Amino acid sequence: MKKIILVVLKSILALIAIIAVYMLFVFTLPYFEIPAQKISEPKTVETFILTNGVHTDIVVPVKSKQINWSDDILFKNTTSKSTDYKYLSIGWGDKGFYLDTPTWADLKFSTAFEATFWLSESAMHCTFYKEMKESEDCKRIMLSEKQYAALINFIQKKFDRDKNGKPILIKTDAVYGKDDAFYDAKGSYSFLNTCNTWTNNALKSAGQKAALWTAADFGIFQHYK
Repeated sequence: MKKIILVVLKSILALIAIIAVYMLFVFTLPYFEIPAQKISEPKTVETFILTNGVHTDIVVPVKSKQINWSDDILFKNTTSKSTDYKYLSIGWGDKGFYLDTPTWADLKFSTAFEATFWLSESAMHCTFYKEMKESEDCKRIMLSEKQYAALINFIQKKFDRDKNGKPILIKTDAVYGKDDAFYDAKGSYSFLNTCNTWTNNALKSAGQKAALWTAADFGIFQHYK
């Protein structure tokens, strides 16, 4: 019995230590800034970072000289099926959170557990916009064509694709509005690799300011005040 109690106590202490170290990372590493790369090329591509207070997205122009996102992320996959959108926001995250948890009140323990420990699938959430306005929750970033090409490559690699190389639409009624859709994605969400970690890495890929590491949106947006 004493051995069992000792094992339980050690396990509890180990868990507390892991949580403590994680919280230390959460509240310290975001303040270490990765500076933007210095370039001589003109910055001609308008992009944005967007947050809903918890989750962050990268926003790109639907059409540019380098890519027409609507060739793969189809307008007809949205409820509205409008074709006059100018911007596309793209975010990566846990499939269970996206589809089964419309509000925090709907969060199930199983969903949270699977998302935390690499046990669930991931998804890309794609939302079209007709306009973007800068605010505390939406920051404008100008990229060079070379930087945008790197960002395009980073984003495209995260989509799961069918045999024809097209993103795989998740057929669901759990969309957030008339302008969005979900697609299957690569990788697993975890407490070390969150939706905001993905956005932060996307900024790094494009040579932009970013946190050394972050699990939360504040770790990104504090560098864009």
